[in-house]
Amino acid sequence: MRAGFIYILALFALTLAYVIWHLWRIVPGAWPVKAAVVAAYILWMALAFSPFFLRGHLPGQAVSVLYGVGLPWLVAHVYLALAFILADAAVICRILPKAYISSSCAGSLAVFGVVALTMVAGGLHYRHKYREEISLQTDKPLSRPLTVVAASDLHLGYSIGRDELAGWIDRFIAESPDLVLLCGDVIDIQLKPVLEGGYAEEFHRLKCPVIAVPGNHEYIAGIRDVHQFFDEAGITLLRDSVAHFDGLDIIGRDDRSNPGREALSELADSLGGFTILLDHQPFNLEEAEQAGIDFQFSGHTHRGQFWPLSIVTDIMYEKSWGHHRRGATRYYVSSGLGIWGPKVRIGSRSEYVVLHIGN
Repeated sequence: MRAGFIYILALFALTLAYVIWHLWRIVPGAWPVKAAVVAAYILWMALAFSPFFLRGHLPGQAVSVLYGVGLPWLVAHVYLALAFILADAAVICRILPKAYISSSCAGSLAVFGVVALTMVAGGLHYRHKYREEISLQTDKPLSRPLTVVAASDLHLGYSIGRDELAGWIDRFIAESPDLVLLCGDVIDIQLKPVLEGGYAEEFHRLKCPVIAVPGNHEYIAGIRDVHQFFDEAGITLLRDSVAHFDGLDIIGRDDRSNPGREALSELADSLGGFTILLDHQPFNLEEAEQAGIDFQFSGHTHRGQFWPLSIVTDIMYEKSWGHHRRGATRYYVSSGLGIWGPKVRIGSRSEYVVLHIGN
């Protein structure tokens, strides 16, 4: 873990130096102009990291503003680095004249324009919420056909405000669900803005039971403290426990942040209904198959949130997003409804899932 953090920190430092050097080179004009651009970039970087250090010392609204202004830098930085890498490669291959990356108005406009358009497109894409519909047929007895709305990774807090949550709840209500399932990371990194913002009241507009499991961000926010929010919202929080609903056996695993969580085989023992497993992080998918689970719903990956991180998650997980099957067990790994940090989706999508379960 420590070695991985050091590698990431070193990579970040290298990319930061690389981008700053190229900004100095490509921006036209005398050194005061170049210095101003580099200083603005470093200031933007400081704004990106400031919420993590100041969130306990500033009003919630101020922290939310810092999130909205600063965190897009994280994505812009990646795309600026990629743009400069491609430009350097093109110069080396003699596809692009070297003049375009040295004190060049045309080069500056091209790089900044492409990155800006990519950010705008990613922001608009995040605003569009996808609806994934899944039909699950079973021979196991059900009291009636059921409609279940499932979502993961809401990340409520400084980035995701109550107004945005209200819009999501409106979408859930429009499905006329019998049950709503929330698969972890309901809360982002701190409980304070969620409690002070009255987010819990929005969930009371749902006229059906709501069941959730914790994710790693509930542990970041304080796993003992988050129970207060779930109690206020009327949400049943499952931590290595089972809930029963009209023929469904819903197994809620504690997040793997808890190294002492129970084995799935023990939780699934002696269940006779249609089994739905909620497990935030989609590791060890073979366990659900071995336990005879009918359907597993997971989240956590965000599918990288933006390309090229989606390539990383596709390598890390057996399935980082979408439909999957192992034997008789079906899976869906969601890329999440909300988002961590910058509200940008490139190569991934914000979504919720509607399950139709019947005989």
